[in-house]
Amino acid sequence: MKINQTFAAIVLTASATQIARTAELQAGTLKVWNAYLKNADLHMQERVARGLPFLWTDESPDRVARVRRGEVVVAPMVGHGSEEVAQGLIHDWFGAIFVPAATIDSLWAVVHDYDNYQRIYRPVVTSSRTLACTDTRHEFQMVWHRTVFVTAAIEGHYQAHDVKLDQHHAYSVAKAVEVREIERYGRTGERLLPPGAGNGFVWRIRSVTRYEERDGGVYLELEATALTRDIPASLAWMVNPVVNHLSINSLTTTLCQTREAVISSRGSFETMALCPIAARGSHRAKTSGE
Repeated sequence: MKINQTFAAIVLTASATQIARTAELQAGTLKVWNAYLKNADLHMQERVARGLPFLWTDESPDRVARVRRGEVVVAPMVGHGSEEVAQGLIHDWFGAIFVPAATIDSLWAVVHDYDNYQRIYRPVVTSSRTLACTDTRHEFQMVWHRTVFVTAAIEGHYQAHDVKLDQHHAYSVAKAVEVREIERYGRTGERLLPPGAGNGFVWRIRSVTRYEERDGGVYLELEATALTRDIPASLAWMVNPVVNHLSINSLTTTLCQTREAVISSRGSFETMALCPIAARGSHRAKTSGE
C-alpha cells in the first residue's frame, strides 16, 4: 500500500520550540537506516523459510478475532515504536484491518488511485498525482502536512511495486526516493528545501503491505517505517509518549480511511486498470472515438 502519510504525526518530534532546529541528514544516520531495512527484509524471508503464517494477524487467535470483528489492531515493531540511532530515530509500526466484501483487485484500485489521495486521506494529504506506472510498478508524488504546535509539510516522490503471489495473497512495497520539507508552507515565502535539509521531520519512509483475500473480504496489513531527526534526551520523556500516541492514531486513521474508500467505491473501481494513467488514457480514447 502506498500510504506513507501514516507518519505525518511524527512531525511532533520538532513541535516544541526547543526541538525545532535545523537537523540535516547525516551519512552515518542513512547508513544505519539502510542496514535496518536490510535486516527487516531478511526477517521477512526467514518468516517464509520457517513456514510462519503469511499474515502477522494469524500469529494470534485473539488478534484474528479482533480484526475480523472490525477493530484496527496496531502494535510497535520495535521497542515502544521507535529506536534511537546515530543522530536520528527509526519509527516502525504495524497495523491490521479487515475490509468486508472486498477483493485484492478492488482494494488495489483504491490504493493506486493516487490522483484522489487528497480526497481519500484528507486533511493530511493536500495534493497527490500519478507520475508513471505499469500494472505492477508505480511512481507518484504527494504533499502532506500536519500541524501540532508547528506546521510541517513534506513533498515526497515515491516508487512502489505490487506482487500477486496467487489469487488470494499479495503484497506491496513502497518507498520515498526523495523527501523534501516545504518551508513556510501556505505562507508568504513558501519554498521547497533540498533533500535532507530542514528540521528533519521525515527523512526516509518505507511501507510494506500484505493482503489476504478470505472470509468474505480482505485482511489488510501495513507496516510503516520512517526515519526522522532525534529528540533531545532532556525532552524525550515528554515527547516520546505523544509521538507514539499520534503515530498509532495516524496509522489507525489511514487504515480506516482505506476501508471506507473501498466500501464506498464498491463497483465503480472494479474494472479500473492497475495503472491510473492507462485507465485515463483509455477513457479519453473512448470519449473521442479514437
